[in-house]
Amino acid sequence: MKANIAHKSLFAFFLALLLDQVHKIYMLNIVGWTGGEIVTVTPFFDYVLAWNTGISYGWLGDASPYVLVGIMGIAMLGLAIWWVTATTELVKWGIATVLGGALGNLIDRIAYGAVADFFSFHAFGYYWYIFNLADVAIALGLIILLWDIVLKPQGDSSSK
Repeated sequence: MKANIAHKSLFAFFLALLLDQVHKIYMLNIVGWTGGEIVTVTPFFDYVLAWNTGISYGWLGDASPYVLVGIMGIAMLGLAIWWVTATTELVKWGIATVLGGALGNLIDRIAYGAVADFFSFHAFGYYWYIFNLADVAIALGLIILLWDIVLKPQGDSSSK
């Protein structure tokens, strides 16, 4: 593993974590939102505060907080091991971005007992799941991993 690749990808980890946590600290501790607030931004986007007691999409919402933290911790440990052993820059960036977002949500889970979600998109009576900046980082990291692992054209050396 080249140390330079690792150091570069740590930027993605810390950026994802920092943006997520600064946003949540601002909204929860400075603005003082507690839950249920709704600000209509556009006809298809609302800025809200919803507490997610489950994992993704509210899955396992009735599970013990210890079980949820355990599942998240094990998943993050697996990703960290993959990050250490990864040999391409894009894979390291993707994993680091996912880990930054995952740690942001884990911090919420430990601090508040639930994850603070803020962004609600909707159209034609359909509401997508409410999400936060950590979820955006996780999705972005997964897109990076998909590109490098599955969709990268043969012979592309951009990830080295």
